[in-house]
Amino acid sequence: MSLEELQKTYASAGQSQVFTFYDSLDGSSQRSVLSQLATIDPVRVSRIAQTVLSDAPASESSEIAPLPESATASVLTAPASHIEEWETTGISLIAQNSVAVVLLAGGQGTRLGSSEPKGCFDIGLPSHKSLFELQAERILSLQKLVQTKTGKTEVIIPWYIMTSGPTRVPTETFFKAHDYFGLDPQNIKFFEQGVLPCIDNSGKILLESKDKVAVAPDGNGGIYRALVQEDVLLDFERRGIKHVHAYCVDNCLVRMADPVFLGFAVSRDVLVATKSVPKRHPKENVGLIVAKDGHPAVIEYSEISDEMAHRTVLDLNSGKEELAFRAANIVNHYYSVEYLKTIPTWPENYLPYHIARKKIPCVDLETGLSISPSKPNGIKMEQFIFDCFPQLDIAQFANLEVRREDEFSPLKNKAGTVGEDDADTSRADLLRQGGRWVIAAGATVSDDVLGIEVPPLVSYAGESLEFVKGRTFRELTILDA
Repeated sequence: MSLEELQKTYASAGQSQVFTFYDSLDGSSQRSVLSQLATIDPVRVSRIAQTVLSDAPASESSEIAPLPESATASVLTAPASHIEEWETTGISLIAQNSVAVVLLAGGQGTRLGSSEPKGCFDIGLPSHKSLFELQAERILSLQKLVQTKTGKTEVIIPWYIMTSGPTRVPTETFFKAHDYFGLDPQNIKFFEQGVLPCIDNSGKILLESKDKVAVAPDGNGGIYRALVQEDVLLDFERRGIKHVHAYCVDNCLVRMADPVFLGFAVSRDVLVATKSVPKRHPKENVGLIVAKDGHPAVIEYSEISDEMAHRTVLDLNSGKEELAFRAANIVNHYYSVEYLKTIPTWPENYLPYHIARKKIPCVDLETGLSISPSKPNGIKMEQFIFDCFPQLDIAQFANLEVRREDEFSPLKNKAGTVGEDDADTSRADLLRQGGRWVIAAGATVSDDVLGIEVPPLVSYAGESLEFVKGRTFRELTILDA
């Protein structure tokens, strides 16, 4: 578009302030800002801003209930035969090369005290493996495991890694520097989530500098738009992918393409499935997977009453009283590719936008001076990955409860600040899991040993550890097959 066309488009959207300093810029800066402005749809931005800034009160009449039993299962109480059946089904799907994994890796490690993408972070294991390396090795391990169990000579689980603008280049550089951790780079595709301009409290697009619009990633819900715009769906079709597992980078215990989870989802014949872990206690501040107005949904803890938080039910499988609302969301999802293929037909309001009020460095339009605000001065607009759930019928959705100690240890905080969900807890959880695995395989671990590091290449989920039977571990050890 020409300068005149861009100016007309932005003016019609009520966003002509982005050209405030254009005439004072040199040629290079003018070309830079025009290039950025050409990638933004100001009419869409204004429409979204108007929606998120509207004063329409949220509905308070929603009926919130636990998911019905027909939509749930738990590895904690399910018969072993069911789990074995799910696993067998999942292994068969992987052997058909019909399964892919999608990693949400757009976050930076700023809160952890790191300038690198979060996946590059070293949680302090004896091996000093990064989160990316642990996950890459789990893919390699699972491919080999499926080959062994099925006799297939070539098993490929392609890995699609969604980055953000700031993490794209350093993530790709990190993978190249580590030779893709043993994976074939042809089976790794990096793609980038979108961004949206930051706005002020009246919906006007903010300028970060005189020649640059302030933008921010569009949230993990941006995955759906990115799957289409970055041709990931086309690659699924080219490879014959029918099932997708999506997860967050910050969970050191995540089981990518977990055969049990895949088999569970397929056995329920659903479009979308999710994993949850039991809440630690009624007051734990976590998102909850529930039925809201008869549809699956994820809600904030604050959306249920104190009575609901403490409500218990008798679990017929275990015979114990359990929290009725206990399905803590861990952003670990299954998708049928048939469902993902419908993304291009979704209306704009299929996923709502949420606002986050932030301190956003910007330029004062009157003085041209840079502002470093001491309090929130603007808004970032984002979507959440689970906001598509309410568009589904309960029959199209299922939730599998898994053990927290086996599958969920998020890395959110800098060690020593909060005391939970940090590198220390992630490392301890992974080492304790390794200790449980070797004990189950017939080994002995001394009481004063913190745990055992079982590299994913040695075992994907505790299998193939017969060689430790009879051994005694008296110190922290990196297990070597």
